[in-house]
Amino acid sequence: MKTSIKTNYVKYLFIVSFLMLGTTAFAQEEEAAAEKKFSISGTVDAYYRANLNSANSGSNYSAPGSSFANLPGFALGMANVIANYEGDKVGFTADLVFGPRGTDAVFASPLYSNTGDIINQLYVYWNVSESVTLTFGNWNTFLGYEVISPAGNFNYSTSYLFSYGPFSHTGLKADFDLGSDWSLMLAVMNPTDITEFNPNGKYAYGAQLGYSGQYLNFVADDGAFEIDFTGGFDLSDEFYLGINAAYFDGADDGPGFYGAALYPQYKTSDVFTIGLRGEYFSEDGNFGAIGTGVDDSSVFAVTLTGSATIGDLVIKPELRLDSTSDDAFLDSDGDPMSGLSSFVLAAVYAF
Repeated sequence: MKTSIKTNYVKYLFIVSFLMLGTTAFAQEEEAAAEKKFSISGTVDAYYRANLNSANSGSNYSAPGSSFANLPGFALGMANVIANYEGDKVGFTADLVFGPRGTDAVFASPLYSNTGDIINQLYVYWNVSESVTLTFGNWNTFLGYEVISPAGNFNYSTSYLFSYGPFSHTGLKADFDLGSDWSLMLAVMNPTDITEFNPNGKYAYGAQLGYSGQYLNFVADDGAFEIDFTGGFDLSDEFYLGINAAYFDGADDGPGFYGAALYPQYKTSDVFTIGLRGEYFSEDGNFGAIGTGVDDSSVFAVTLTGSATIGDLVIKPELRLDSTSDDAFLDSDGDPMSGLSSFVLAAVYAF
């Protein structure tokens, strides 16, 4: 009788233990699943653009030499869809772009096929520790104040400094949190903006030193190099000042550029901010960015932008004046001129 009771007790103990282990394992799986977050985000944008002192169609049509927002009349920006998977240690980003702005953003990428490329970013990452993250794949550049996504910029049109710095890189980078607001990034990459594969066996190298939101950036690529400073300061609760300065030296005494831009922005209410971008950009030789066709041209560009928020939609009216040291534009009669004034009304929806 005692033997039977003992045997039944052992059986019950075994069953209860098994159920407890199963419940614990299930809870651990739920906890692990909860730590993994999958999300979809992105933007949709469109705009209207008109020159105020030049033709708005035909062979005399002029636009600034910077990237994006240069098409006449009602025009499309891009649809941007970003899939993110964030785990405790590992994750990925798949960033796809469709439309004219997206095509311009991946201008050097369609090398593998002639069907075009819609990949803006595609990378995986591994949080090796609390202070070290490795990223492998294709990511947007770490240089410059502005970015490809219109939702990431205050001004809708872009600067010359952004337009002629790198857009994207493919390679391996390591980010280090050095503590006390200091950070360091080191990278080895394919040639700049060649993101699908390496066509020539040469590599570019990058570095970024950061402190409390201020960044000193460096890229060396086959004899050419660019050094860039990007930062900003909250001067008050309403007033912010962004800063960008860069110097690019071409390989083998090739043409380069240098310049600086300031981004003062004043928040007038919870739904409206007004901001100015003042930029000086100069070519060393005939880099071809400004479009004058002569050596050592420069441009001073001033862009005044309003930003009105309506839920997830942002409306941006913008006035821009580009003034070049040599004639870079055409007036309505087709005669060369050195100044171009234009108006843009953009709508950007972020989700």
